[in-house]
Amino acid sequence: MAFTLRFAAASDVGKVRSNNQDSAYAGRHLAIVADGMGGHVGGDVASASTVLDLVHLDQETTEDVETVLPDEIQAANSILNELVSANPKLSGMGTTVTALLLTGDTFQYAHIGDSRAYRLKDGKFTQMSRDHTFVQRLVEEGRLSPAEAENHPHKNVLLRVLGDSDASPELDIHQFPVSPGERWMLCSDGLNAVVSDPVIEQIVRGTKDLQETADDLVQVTLDNGSPDNVTVVVVEVVEDDDQPMTTPFVSLEPAADPEESVDTGMLQRITGSEDIEASAAIIRHEMNNRPHALVGSALLATQTGHIPMVTTRSAQKRAAALLMHKTPTQQAEVLEHHEEQQAPRRRLLIPIFLTLMGLLLASVLWFGYVWTQTQYYVGNYDGRVAIFNGVSQDLGPVKLSQLDSVTDIPLDALPAYTQQRIKSSLPSRDLEHAQDMVSELLVTARRSCPVVVPGEDKDEKDVAAKLPSYCLEADDE
Repeated sequence: MAFTLRFAAASDVGKVRSNNQDSAYAGRHLAIVADGMGGHVGGDVASASTVLDLVHLDQETTEDVETVLPDEIQAANSILNELVSANPKLSGMGTTVTALLLTGDTFQYAHIGDSRAYRLKDGKFTQMSRDHTFVQRLVEEGRLSPAEAENHPHKNVLLRVLGDSDASPELDIHQFPVSPGERWMLCSDGLNAVVSDPVIEQIVRGTKDLQETADDLVQVTLDNGSPDNVTVVVVEVVEDDDQPMTTPFVSLEPAADPEESVDTGMLQRITGSEDIEASAAIIRHEMNNRPHALVGSALLATQTGHIPMVTTRSAQKRAAALLMHKTPTQQAEVLEHHEEQQAPRRRLLIPIFLTLMGLLLASVLWFGYVWTQTQYYVGNYDGRVAIFNGVSQDLGPVKLSQLDSVTDIPLDALPAYTQQRIKSSLPSRDLEHAQDMVSELLVTARRSCPVVVPGEDKDEKDVAAKLPSYCLEADDE
């Protein structure tokens, strides 16, 4: 049995904020809510970029179904880092993401942040997401009660988000089998911050029309003051009978022949430059090929190009994909034209690049070698403790260390553990530190030396002469 989704979405800026930093998308196979943060210049960019980079998943996915959603979210995180690199004013921006991807008879679920997912199935209404907040961690550790968490001054401090970080985001990932009639509601924290779970459940249960459900949840949030943006996506699993969808969806441009609205020239212009007007057109064109609901900052970016860096980056991906989906003859023409334009530049760039890389590699190797010669370590030389200048590793045939001095301390006079450490080499900060380490090893070695008591042995000098050199004090030698 094949399944698809009925869907609806709604969003509002709220009673206090001046701009909407939330973004959301819902379609026949995909639902996403993203709540951006990072100030006036960052939150809307983060949420819109993430949502627009994921909407291409709204299709019947047949390959890598269990990994495609988290992989694409990781890729969206990389794009956020690229945007920050291009515009440092966006530094510190981030976004939550809660997403469902319908693959066959299973929901692929991925979540990070404090946006939420609720499920109504078999008569049971359940919160399926876990808030990645400081307060939620205190609750889970038993250091705070749920009631105390509601009024905690740091309840909105997030521990995990997508955004301005090179580290791979840690996502909550699950798979849930689906059945006809079950409903899911995804929302930004603007909803649950002012509306209790029982009220949310009552609306999700009691409203048959999905768009009315989404609108009612937004409205009750506004009625309660709504200090934050609020965004809601509602989806319902139905059997796929290939019938037209009855749920309303957002149309981003007037109906037109898709092949007439975007031509090869426009696609090439988008992939090779930052043509914002063309970029917005290609996103609208691609989105119009499927029923969907798009709200918040993502909708603003596609309609007006108001967030040009998001519009351009997302459009370049779509333009490249559309170029590759043309007929073989069209693809050949595009590739041939592209090769003709790029060939002279490539012939010049390749030798320059190789030369620069060679110089860079030589510089790195030289400075690396010079650095090794400022290092010291204590090691083993023919069974005795010795000080070496350099590092204990070799680089192929090149030795990166040389003997500095050898002591009289035999390794077998030291404890077995210490012997192993010396054979593996003991790094030091500098030569003085290495000499201090040798002095400590000498003290340890002398603990195994025979004891000579002055005056008790008439052959005391003969006994001392027979002692190993490391057992003698400086004035005895």
